[in-house]
Amino acid sequence: MFVTIIVLTGLCLRVGWAGMIVFNRLNKGNAMYVRILGVLFAQFLMLSSVNVRADTAIFAGGCFWCVEALYQELDGVSSAVSGFTGGKMVNPTYQGNHRGHYEAVEVVYDPNVISYQKLLEIFWVNIDPFDNRGQFCDKGPSYRSAVFVDSDQQRSVVELARQALENQFGSRVYTEVLPVSTFYPVEDYHQDYYKKNPLRYKFYRHGCGRDNRLSELWGDAAGH
Repeated sequence: MFVTIIVLTGLCLRVGWAGMIVFNRLNKGNAMYVRILGVLFAQFLMLSSVNVRADTAIFAGGCFWCVEALYQELDGVSSAVSGFTGGKMVNPTYQGNHRGHYEAVEVVYDPNVISYQKLLEIFWVNIDPFDNRGQFCDKGPSYRSAVFVDSDQQRSVVELARQALENQFGSRVYTEVLPVSTFYPVEDYHQDYYKKNPLRYKFYRHGCGRDNRLSELWGDAAGH
């Protein structure tokens, strides 16, 4: 998704106003007004060509607390939000009904800083792609692993990586590749959980056996 911010009106008015002053003052030899005009034109040229690029990736890797923590502080990532997606139910909640949905994280990032491929590599070494019942100690449909794609290009990248893992390990990868659907942010209590409740988060992560299993699968490449 490309968002182009073009700042025109205000600066044009400012430049036009400054130009009139310069026109009236030049004959008086006041160089200050020339410098003002130069600065305003520089601002206009800079701001009128600013391109802000933001793409989205959605990963389901079991507990969204852990997946969110992977991406939140990476350079190039502007946000990582925990929530539900993949189901038909509208406005699912954690304490209420979220049947049919996956726990997932929506990552908004600048591909000029960090690539989709890199985000995907981080995802793989932080899940158990061979578990068809959930992830680590969390079992059930909402804890299954999946990547939600919004383009043929994303799908191709994920499917190639999945096939490479099956070839490498000689085992079936159960991580699904699914089309993007409506993403519902979960209640605030679960957002930034690893920051707001660091001790509880570490206790949960250790007790769930996440890091031990990741080390077994990925060795030194495991994301802890």
